[in-house]
Amino acid sequence: MSATPQKNRATRRVLAAAAGLATVGALVAAMPAGAHDRGDGHGHGHGNGHKPRTVDVQLLSFNDLHGNLEPPAGSAGNVSEKQPDGTVKAIPAGGVEYLATSLRTARQGNPYSVTAAGGDMVGASPLLSGLFHDEPTIEALNGLDLDVTAVGNHEFDEGAAELARLQNGGCHPVEGCYEKGKKFKGADFPYLAANVTKEKTGKPLLKPYTVWKKNGVKIGFIGVTLEGTPDIVTANGVKGLKFHDEVETINKYARELDRKGVKSIVALIHEGGAPASTSYNYDCDSPGAGDGISGPIVDIAKGITPKVDALVTGHTHQAYVCTVPDPSGKPRMVTSASSFGKLYTDTTLTYDRRTHDIVRTSVKSANHVVTRDQAKATDMTRLIDRWNRLAAPIASKPQGWISADINGRGSTAPEKPLGNVIADAQLEGLAPADKGGAEVAFMNPGGIRADLVHKASGGEGDGVVTYGEAFTVQPFTNMMNVVDLTGAQLVSALQQQVSGPNEASPKILQVSRGLTYTLDLTKTGAARVVTDTIKLNGAAIDPARTYRVAMNEFLAGGGDGFPALGQGTNKLVGASDLDLFNAYLAAHSSATAPLAPPATDRITVIQ
Repeated sequence: MSATPQKNRATRRVLAAAAGLATVGALVAAMPAGAHDRGDGHGHGHGNGHKPRTVDVQLLSFNDLHGNLEPPAGSAGNVSEKQPDGTVKAIPAGGVEYLATSLRTARQGNPYSVTAAGGDMVGASPLLSGLFHDEPTIEALNGLDLDVTAVGNHEFDEGAAELARLQNGGCHPVEGCYEKGKKFKGADFPYLAANVTKEKTGKPLLKPYTVWKKNGVKIGFIGVTLEGTPDIVTANGVKGLKFHDEVETINKYARELDRKGVKSIVALIHEGGAPASTSYNYDCDSPGAGDGISGPIVDIAKGITPKVDALVTGHTHQAYVCTVPDPSGKPRMVTSASSFGKLYTDTTLTYDRRTHDIVRTSVKSANHVVTRDQAKATDMTRLIDRWNRLAAPIASKPQGWISADINGRGSTAPEKPLGNVIADAQLEGLAPADKGGAEVAFMNPGGIRADLVHKASGGEGDGVVTYGEAFTVQPFTNMMNVVDLTGAQLVSALQQQVSGPNEASPKILQVSRGLTYTLDLTKTGAARVVTDTIKLNGAAIDPARTYRVAMNEFLAGGGDGFPALGQGTNKLVGASDLDLFNAYLAAHSSATAPLAPPATDRITVIQ
């Protein structure tokens, strides 16, 4: 999901402290030429000692792990499962100890098995990974036997040089090696970035594709991130890079693979869609009105050459197994496995040894829950324990107290309780004249990466918010900005939540106390914001007046589709978002008077 990008600031953090029921999609499409000769296209052997005509290749995939090595806490760690009686059940899921077990169990009995990912393996990570520039996550992915991944937008949070280090290894250029005598080895799987080139040379930043081979079976993987990555990553993160059209890029390299004799191709795309149901076992191909999937991936899938046999997607943190017609009108599998390692997708690709292509009629796929009632993978437990010991002096430090869960990432409402807390923290910290004189604060919803959970995560006790938990909510350590904006620009920013690039998938800003307005979702585009209801401390917004507005540097740069916020002048740079969040928790809570979840009464929603 788009969010405030993480900066290269672990040093600052250290100093400041001293992410089942199977849905099976069967395809009805023409087999590759020759696959139905003598009626043995689906057979796994002719008998008489001949080599089988076809072989089933197991494709295991996941996406948007975001460094969630430990099970994600609270509602952000649940997946929705539709029950036979129509009700929906929340199932706790995720954690690499369980993901490793799930993948290893799934591979049993499948001699041809390849594991791929759809991007955002790192970035916006909890403290356990983020404090160490995501080296723990790369190490875990190596242990999971990941074969290949596309880059996501978050792989660029710390820039191209840091992404290259994650791929190739070497200790951090500023902080050095985290463990005495140990040098970071880097990823033993390729990161693919087919549509990312260097501005100066025009050459690809990383490998555009890779070919997986076993016993004569060859499957090509092409990896791309969304073309709009520069809109959702800070300028420093994408400096010197150019991002190209996903469809054109995939089609280009599919032709190249085809010329090299690689006829079986999977595209790994860090862009996604939204299914009609949030239940992971929803039948995405059910024919009812309003069923199916919407969003950017639909048009992308329809434009990608039929040479590509399946699409593994991500970015939207949704769960789906759908078929979308390719340009020739034949159905093709498009999958996504939610986020934070809560699901994995198991897809069967039947490979025809004669045509070297996938028999599309035989492609089947299903999402499975990474349940927490299975055995933990002991090697992952050791990895987590090792890094937790290094992080403990910082991670376990108490920052405040809460009386109940305060939902952020896990809330599906436009106005989130934790969003209000964060915006209020930013306003309070930057309201003093010498701190910027802020009158209102805005927080982008994608930058809220978790919930604040009342239940203890370790030995700190229920209700205690540790530095590690606060960091997991606000992992980017973005610097805060206070700028001048006119009332007219403020109104435009609120309208941009639901119009332009955000119309199809609204990004509702979290607002500080005192700002109120009505959001009418029965209307379309900018009209969804009822302008004459926008008030600050009870007074209507004056289009001509100048207001002092606080926001993180990502929003202040116009990120997430908010160009109006990028028009600010008279900028003052304040403390980091995490520092302000922790200061607010300290000022407004104690063991005897914990902070309660705030009311969500700032945005009136009409649906």
